[in-house]
Amino acid sequence: MRPGGLRLAVWLAAAACAIMTAVPDAAAAAPQASGVDAADARRYEAVRAAGSPVDVTLRRRFVCGEETQLLGRMTAAQAIDLLRRHPEWRAVSAGSGAVIMEERINDLSPACKESAVFGIDADGRLSLFDGPPDGGKVLRSFYQLNIRYMESSLPKERFDALVRGIRVSDLDEYNSVLSSFSEYAAPDDAGAFGVS
Repeated sequence: MRPGGLRLAVWLAAAACAIMTAVPDAAAAAPQASGVDAADARRYEAVRAAGSPVDVTLRRRFVCGEETQLLGRMTAAQAIDLLRRHPEWRAVSAGSGAVIMEERINDLSPACKESAVFGIDADGRLSLFDGPPDGGKVLRSFYQLNIRYMESSLPKERFDALVRGIRVSDLDEYNSVLSSFSEYAAPDDAGAFGVS
């Protein structure tokens, strides 16, 4: 090897060592090499930056409903290990000594399975209620309904059932109600339709 080539090789080796020691976690520096994607590496770094120890909370978000569970006080390293063991979880908030992890679940929450009812809210929107629609506790609104069109085209029993409330206890029923009334969604500019 020529003297200039040796100097270049030594310089490159020194530069590589400097880069490796400047990065505390090789997974954050080279996420693809370790099987950690760039988004996860950023989340891990956010958890590290939150400090240690941290209060860790798991928030489960369902199609309908949400549950939270305090997982306890952990070091940042323990919280990151928990994220690695549960790839379906994401750190959605980290800071001030607290980390919130979130899991999205394609189902109804246990509470929704017990009390979710579709109906028409006071503004004429198809809405999901916690209990009967006349209780007025709206969990989620979907779309404005063309009430006049519904009354003229639906059998009276079906329209009345929606006004009283249609109970759903699983995801299939939930999707079926959304689908069956979607043809009665009012056009975007038809905000004048209301409940008669």
